[in-house]
Amino acid sequence: MSQPVTLLMSEFVTHDVKRFLVSRPSGFSFEPGQGVELAINQSHWRDEGRPFTPTSLVDDGVLEFTIKCYPDHAGVTRLLHTLTPGAELLISEPFGTIHYQGPGVFIAGGAGITPFIAILREQARAGTLDQHTLIFTNKTPADIICEKELRHILGERCILTCTNAAVTGYEQRRIDQDYLMEKIDDFNQCFYLCGPPGFMESVSVALRNLGATPSSLVFEH
Repeated sequence: MSQPVTLLMSEFVTHDVKRFLVSRPSGFSFEPGQGVELAINQSHWRDEGRPFTPTSLVDDGVLEFTIKCYPDHAGVTRLLHTLTPGAELLISEPFGTIHYQGPGVFIAGGAGITPFIAILREQARAGTLDQHTLIFTNKTPADIICEKELRHILGERCILTCTNAAVTGYEQRRIDQDYLMEKIDDFNQCFYLCGPPGFMESVSVALRNLGATPSSLVFEH
């Protein structure tokens, strides 16, 4: 069952990603990493809900979403990026299988970072990020969501790669089995995965080949 929420503000965080702050329904709670379905409360869009992940802390007074626009699709994300404060959205109850299961390695491709933002922010607030690593791949530095924050909270454990750009500070590498073997020395820990389907499949296979157990892989089923 969906509840109405109001868009309070939005701003760009990269050239094609916006941060949205919306009102928080009374009694609404979620676990970091979970998603909700958002729909635009307009006549032709109410039934066009799409899954997005809250990126706010669990006890923030408002909800934050960090959403990439896909302009090639004449769909929900493109319309979301045009909304102004006061617009009404519909939000579902939270769902999903991504949640924190202990220290480990977060591996994300592009907008796949969004389920991990709330988890990493919660761990940063608790002062427990020292046993966590992020491996985050994008096409170019301009595509990296929350780069400054992630570098700040994770330090040297924030590993960024850019597949389409040779730029100092970013490895021009794909996240494949050889790369994972170079960067990870313990495959008996949790691995949190999110990204495009092909990326997810290849990384999952690589991790299992390197000794990770299927039960240690945390991803959206």
